[in-house]
Amino acid sequence: MKFFVHNGKKYRVDIKGFLLDPKDWDENFAEGMAPYVRIDNGLTEDHWRIINFIRNSFEKINNCPLIYVACKQNDIGLGELRKLFPTGYLRGACKLAGVTYREGYFQHFWLEEHIVHHTRMYERKIYRTDVQGFLVNPSDWDENLAIHKAFEMKMPEYLTDRHWEIINWLRERYEKSWIVPTVYETCEANGIDLEELEKLFPDGYHRGLVKIAGLRAR
Repeated sequence: MKFFVHNGKKYRVDIKGFLLDPKDWDENFAEGMAPYVRIDNGLTEDHWRIINFIRNSFEKINNCPLIYVACKQNDIGLGELRKLFPTGYLRGACKLAGVTYREGYFQHFWLEEHIVHHTRMYERKIYRTDVQGFLVNPSDWDENLAIHKAFEMKMPEYLTDRHWEIINWLRERYEKSWIVPTVYETCEANGIDLEELEKLFPDGYHRGLVKIAGLRAR
């Protein structure tokens, strides 16, 4: 994990300088980061208008607003935006506002719940999957993959302790036997019935739980 320091305050950032937790943002961060996005003479009212729009939008919709929306809502063209933020919208304006397009992948309580995994969530990592989205090499699995798979499945909740308990059991059992346990074994070992399993993993046992755990039935 990297840190960015300005006026004695330390901020956690990824390798590209994006703030890991949007809640850590303040004006001090934007002012300190400005020279790193080629704004050398300080932030003007026009800069702050865009930055504050992005911040306010993010707090309302939990997503980094599209550049089209930002320009339209602030009556600004691409030429003027480029003069204000020469490194770009995402790598300039959004970075100063403490958010990225990646925020839209996760509701904020997902980030809070899995804050220990921020670094991995924001670093670019490639996973080899088959045509159905199952991980090709189970040893490549990490919790970052599980979080993304759960989001792709549009699961109604973030991964709770109960989810992780079952996911980790499945992983541990597989690593001992190299065989994916049956749904019966999983339910019996974890003291759940099919109704609870369905609530936890709506996409099913194999297409839901097993896939999130980075495994696949052969």
